[in-house]
Amino acid sequence: MVGPEPSTNHGISHSPREAELKGLIEKHGAVRRGHFRLASGRHSDTYVEKFRILERPWLLAEICAEIVGHFKETRPDLVAGPSTGGMIVAYEVARQLGLPAVYVETDEANRRIVKRGGHIPEGARVLLVDDVLTTGISLREVVDVIQAAGAEVIGIGVLIDRSEIPLDFPCELHAACRFEAMSYLEDALPDWLAAIPLTTPGSRARHV
Repeated sequence: MVGPEPSTNHGISHSPREAELKGLIEKHGAVRRGHFRLASGRHSDTYVEKFRILERPWLLAEICAEIVGHFKETRPDLVAGPSTGGMIVAYEVARQLGLPAVYVETDEANRRIVKRGGHIPEGARVLLVDDVLTTGISLREVVDVIQAAGAEVIGIGVLIDRSEIPLDFPCELHAACRFEAMSYLEDALPDWLAAIPLTTPGSRARHV
């Protein structure tokens, strides 16, 4: 049985090449259908396996080129990305722009910080990038780090938008493409989804 049609997040701009890029992403197995427990603990019938993109440098470069093209004229000084996948995206976007990159990781208390001697200069114009946008929590945490350093977030670019509600950021948010998906609390699963065997994907992958 087919689930409900998810709503579109109209607050995010998407690439004019979206259909072509979605085809490439699906072709290489990055989009899975079934019953998945997400990192947030919610359940969904769609899971985007970002590492099917990140393990193919040529594919990542092509998708990142859309982010680069969209934000190039904003003249960023620096590209930032959160761990783990966002760091790889930040590297590629920075490489194409000819800019330095900074990586925002988590410390022992699970707080976002810049480690390994990295530095966000005060007054810098920062382009923030990530792999898959869902709740936007990690991006908000990185925005806070950038602003605390006295720098400005001039734009946010993501490879894939699979958010469900409009998200509020202090700058433009642009996605190379969007995959529609709904997620549900564990105690509010629809019957059609509960009937599908559950998988927990990612680094903690297991079948339940």
